[in-house]
Amino acid sequence: MYPHSKQKKTPVTLLALSIALALQAGAAAAQDAGAAATELDTVTVTGYRASVEKALDIKRGEAGMVDAVVAEDIGKFPDSNLAESLQRIPGVVITRDGGEGRQITVRGLGPDFTRVRINGMEALSTVGSSDGQGGTNRSRGFDFNVFASDLFSQLIARKTASADVEEGSLGATVDLRTARPFDYDGFTLVTNVQTAYNDASQAAMPRFAGLIANSWADGKIGALLSVAYSERETVEEGTGTVRWAGGTTNGGFNPNSAFKEALKSDVYAPRFPRYTLMEHDQKRLGVTGSLQFKPSDRTTFSLDALYSKIDAERDEKYIEANGLSKSDALGKREILVNAGEVRNGALVYAQMDNVDIRAENRHDEWSTDFYQVSLDGEHRLTDSFTLSGRVGTSRSKHDNPVQATIMMDKLNVKGYSYDYRGNANKPVFNYGVSPTDPNGWTLSTIRLRQNYVTNEFHNGELDFSWVIGPSFTLSGGVQGKNYSFDSMERRRVGNETAVPNFSTGNKIVPADMTELASLGGLAGSPGTWVVPNFGAIANMFGVLNGEGIYALADYAASMRGVEEQDRSGWLMGKFSTEIGSIPVYGNLGVRHVRTKQTSSGIATASGTPVATTVTREYNDTLPSLNVVAELTPDFLLRFAAAKVMSRPGLGSLTPGVTVNVSGSAKTVSGGNPMLDPVRAKSYDLGLEWYFDEGAMLGATLFYKDIGSYIQNTRETRVYADSGLPASLLDNLNASPSDEFTFTVPVNTPGGKLQGVELNYVQPFTFLPGKWSNLGTQLNYTYVDSDIQYLLSSGATAQKAAMTGQSKNSWNATLFYEGERFSGRVSATNRNDYLIQVPGTEAGFNSDANGVHGQSGTTIVDASIHYRISDQLELSLEGANLTNEAQESWVANPSVSLPLEYSQTGRTYTLGLRYRF
Repeated sequence: MYPHSKQKKTPVTLLALSIALALQAGAAAAQDAGAAATELDTVTVTGYRASVEKALDIKRGEAGMVDAVVAEDIGKFPDSNLAESLQRIPGVVITRDGGEGRQITVRGLGPDFTRVRINGMEALSTVGSSDGQGGTNRSRGFDFNVFASDLFSQLIARKTASADVEEGSLGATVDLRTARPFDYDGFTLVTNVQTAYNDASQAAMPRFAGLIANSWADGKIGALLSVAYSERETVEEGTGTVRWAGGTTNGGFNPNSAFKEALKSDVYAPRFPRYTLMEHDQKRLGVTGSLQFKPSDRTTFSLDALYSKIDAERDEKYIEANGLSKSDALGKREILVNAGEVRNGALVYAQMDNVDIRAENRHDEWSTDFYQVSLDGEHRLTDSFTLSGRVGTSRSKHDNPVQATIMMDKLNVKGYSYDYRGNANKPVFNYGVSPTDPNGWTLSTIRLRQNYVTNEFHNGELDFSWVIGPSFTLSGGVQGKNYSFDSMERRRVGNETAVPNFSTGNKIVPADMTELASLGGLAGSPGTWVVPNFGAIANMFGVLNGEGIYALADYAASMRGVEEQDRSGWLMGKFSTEIGSIPVYGNLGVRHVRTKQTSSGIATASGTPVATTVTREYNDTLPSLNVVAELTPDFLLRFAAAKVMSRPGLGSLTPGVTVNVSGSAKTVSGGNPMLDPVRAKSYDLGLEWYFDEGAMLGATLFYKDIGSYIQNTRETRVYADSGLPASLLDNLNASPSDEFTFTVPVNTPGGKLQGVELNYVQPFTFLPGKWSNLGTQLNYTYVDSDIQYLLSSGATAQKAAMTGQSKNSWNATLFYEGERFSGRVSATNRNDYLIQVPGTEAGFNSDANGVHGQSGTTIVDASIHYRISDQLELSLEGANLTNEAQESWVANPSVSLPLEYSQTGRTYTLGLRYRF
């Protein structure tokens, strides 16, 4: 692996002590009662242990490789976030945004390779983020943070394909199921009220969830309504460099510099060295409703509706040496490097003159509205023939009407220095001026953006199941699915550097139009700096009114869309037989799907932007086999084989280019509407031993032969050398002589991916007394892949692991489930993974075998519950108890250098739950 440093933490939690005290308190009584113990006919299992047993029942009853997370009741998921609940499943790891789980990777395959179904129907939800996290989501990756976990009763990850499950996944198909009235026995009322506290934001945050359900007419009619609401305030503190670039980039340093080593092309300096402060404020509302009708034992109808809305505001505050990346004659070329130190080719310390300093304040307001309505029906025509069907629609609408940044500069500062020689994630900066001095700053840039993304699904399917005999059932069906993706962006009509004068008649920012940004939990050097007061300046000049010099217009290069019409049919046989004395059962089937794809966007023809639409069609025939052999009644051998496919990412299908300048990021993203899907052959072999009630020991080998792959190739070059028209840079505060990162998607030959999952679950019922209330869940996943990466020219680059793939990951949970007291402590680990191959800058590109990567993390969570009565329960939960940092880096075989580093603090939640 590539070298880099990582500070390790030893997790410490109070839960183990709490469990020990509870056990010790009852130990003597348990010993006294042992001699007089009587054998009970039944044991009622509740709480977390009951959820674990239900999940094992689901796993054991499926023909394919399946894992599940089950909530015993509303508010009973192990985590308040869906992604964080899914990471408890073997092979699932997550990425976080603002300290909250957002997307998942399954067996090394990223979010674009995972399909999500809600109540059996495919859906897609997307949100916005900071530029460092990829900005607005315009991909097929599902953003799980749109939903509260309280809305769902069951999460299932289907890791192998079967003909009755729609195509489109290489990693897994994740089924999210909301509660239905027939899940409950008569009238049910549950409420869960919580307040959370984050030690970084020092904010108290309310959460509420409630469910009411009932059935009438002897269980023939049922209705359910559930509501979840939460608020979340977090602070993300850290540092960043954006990238590291050679001394000759952006025109090079001033040749009169005293420290000559800094002038070399193979000596790398940070592009935007800075401390970062992001303040997140989110409000999330979710509502589900369900009506069920069962007129007879042969017929059932279910109408399900889901609505979720997340409203968010984010403020980003930076102070940085932007002159290190300015290409014009007044930028990097003016900088005199007076002194420095080079380690392994990196200029880790430098003292400079003539450095431009920038302070900026960015404000975002965004929301995502999601709704889905579906109608399911099933009718058993005869004892052996059943028809079922589903129709439904869903829409995710992401609006980002305010994405505005106000910047102020101090030019040609003397005595600036940065120092990464100590802790590279906590560098020391000297700006040559007081970073808290509000005087002498010049208003330089007002950047305005708006982003809108809509994803819609319209689904319909009709299926049959025919029991031909006691050992064979034939099933099949047809499905039609229409999907649409629309994206648009609006930007300032005028140049972003067109800024007004203050009442003083110039652009010098008055001191009362600034504010201080301060780090709290992170010891920065400096830890406080001045930034523009966004609200004061925006209100004074009407920055957000969309009029005059702040008028906005559609940005043609970002106007794009994709429509897909998928038509499929499938046939599958479910069989059961015996080989000798060994029962064998499973399914064998085939699915055929035709995809008709229409992509629209702005292409460039002879230097002129032209609206373009490209239509194509492709077909896939996907056989699948899942077999289970019961070597003994409790020892199962599983085998699965299938052809699978995953459609290209949405951003990759645009027939044109998108040019973007956002802060330090100058990018050109090109599309390729003729990309082929990613196709693979998949094989799984597993052993499962259910050696006790609620216990299981299992191992699974998996292998994927990925025949085709899609890779985003990246390289840095001067915009003028690209052949694109300079007009695309109008009003972007960039020039054709600037260096941009160019990204182009291409099909590659693919490669191999293989690995193993180990899974162990056991309640410790063999222990004496209250110790028998303990239990554990342990799983470990190893994934290895070898992908051939390409350059934008099509030439081969290096071979490396698939991006997003951690070679090792594990989960460990110790739980206790007593009559009154219960608790759980969980640790989730994934090790380092790559986020870009090859790297962007010379020295970290393919020639240098360079990559961008993310450091592994170990997240520790815990919860304690006390049952006051049969109806009332008190809970205390802790998330990210070690305040684990998120850390990215750029590396070649000789050196690893920091990119981004951030911490979001610990969150503690106190709750009271009532069940009628």
